Amino acid sequence: MNWFLASMMYALIWWTSLFIVLPIGTRPVAEPDAATGWRGAPESPRMWRKVFWTTVLATVIWSGCFALITSNLISFRSPWLALPDE
Repeated sequence: MNWFLASMMYALIWWTSLFIVLPIGTRPVAEPDAATGWRGAPESPRMWRKVFWTTVLATVIWSGCFALITSNLISFRSPWLALPDE
């Protein structure tokens, strides 16, 4: 796997992980707007904490994908789920 493919795979995994982490711990505003009932954005989204945990999660997932791709466990050139030669 070259560096460009590895970095693009990490970017896709990072953005997907961000959408997984975003709703965790989010609380709506206590008092909605009187006219519309709209609560709007959360009170304290804690984005830097979510970015940190997104990076941790994406790194763990990317490491697993990288290990699986660089190993010969799954290959397009040999039968599906072929074990490496001994």
